[in-house]
Amino acid sequence: MLDIKLIRDDPEGVTTKLKRKDPEVNVPIVLELDEALRGKKTEVEQLKAQRNEASKKIGELKRQGKDASKLLEEVASFADDIHRLDRETRDLEEHYQYHLASCPNLPMDDVKVSLDPKENVVVKQHGHKPFLDFPFKNHVQLCEDLNLIDFKRGAKIAGTGWPAYRGLGARLEWALLQYMIDVNVSNGFQQWFPPLLVKEEVLFGSGQLPKFEGQQYKVIEEDIPLYLIPTAEVPLNGLHLNEIIPEEELPLKYVAYTPCFRREAGAAGAHERGLIRVHQFNKVETYCFCKPEDSMKIFEEMVANAEQLVEGLGLHYRSCLLVTGDMSFASARTIDIEVWLPGQNRYYEVSSISNCTDYQARRSKTRFRRDSGKPEFVHTLNGSALATSRLMVALLENNQNADGSINIPVILQKYLGGMKKIETPSSFSGQP
Repeated sequence: MLDIKLIRDDPEGVTTKLKRKDPEVNVPIVLELDEALRGKKTEVEQLKAQRNEASKKIGELKRQGKDASKLLEEVASFADDIHRLDRETRDLEEHYQYHLASCPNLPMDDVKVSLDPKENVVVKQHGHKPFLDFPFKNHVQLCEDLNLIDFKRGAKIAGTGWPAYRGLGARLEWALLQYMIDVNVSNGFQQWFPPLLVKEEVLFGSGQLPKFEGQQYKVIEEDIPLYLIPTAEVPLNGLHLNEIIPEEELPLKYVAYTPCFRREAGAAGAHERGLIRVHQFNKVETYCFCKPEDSMKIFEEMVANAEQLVEGLGLHYRSCLLVTGDMSFASARTIDIEVWLPGQNRYYEVSSISNCTDYQARRSKTRFRRDSGKPEFVHTLNGSALATSRLMVALLENNQNADGSINIPVILQKYLGGMKKIETPSSFSGQP
């Protein structure tokens, strides 16, 4: 969440920066509600002060044995007015918080201003696109031929966009997850296995609510709403909700594997079949809490960490600094790592690393204290390291052979008992 003092001090400057991300952002209504709310609070405080003064006079009159009936009537009227004003203040507070929380994070000044993702800036390329000199297959056909993922049975169970991994497909997916956890842990990230359901305030803290309410899967448990996580970023951020972290413990570097759930996945075109856009996918997420002055250094480290993972798999990729309009809601700076998918004839993101500055920390009230000074908000950073569904597509499509077999990257072979190729279908290929 943005600092309201920043908006009050420079409304035009803040508006200009916010519109670089979201042209529809409404800063004037935030300021209008802020002013109205402060006025209402002042009115309540003044009325309560008058009530307290009248109550003192009533006490004095009673001690003197004098009639205090008029003042008692006055105090009673104060109670009605205060109750009304308190209710109006709560309503105003709710509207104010909603509109303030609907403002995205400010992009950093050196991020390219554009609403068109095609203008993202390529900052690094690694390797080259593979040359496949035979009629290659897309990952859907490969999965069907080798019985790696059963899209039809997944759809039978849960609907379109819910793939069911099977046989060597399930084992390859698990090998990817093991590899990514091992590398991240060796790079200094502490592993967590957090809950897959979170409370509303935790989802709010990461910036998913209120703006993205319609993209969440919601569960009602004894009248308490819980949400399936769209990414492990959400519970990892929530670990330190309403906490003051000792300065000497920073930075805190976490990693977690979780399934991720997103309702938005349905509107995919023909080129985004199979694993390209799904409602449930697996992801290893890295997350960091740090002091503000350290966040850019850690950002670069997290980018290098994700790039190391892709390079270890032998995949060609490019890293892109996203333009203002393509960054996530909570991000001030984002680099996406995109791998080449021959079956789609384009690059697709497998990692997104973001510096969210103090935006999430304000929402989650996560702070730290220098010596005996006043608590300050930490900076938070997140990065997929990596998301496996599109990564699986990249491995299958880029490592296929003319005979329909698939080479397994050397770095994954130890997780698969030394297996070097997938060349025969998993058992049982009957139709659903």
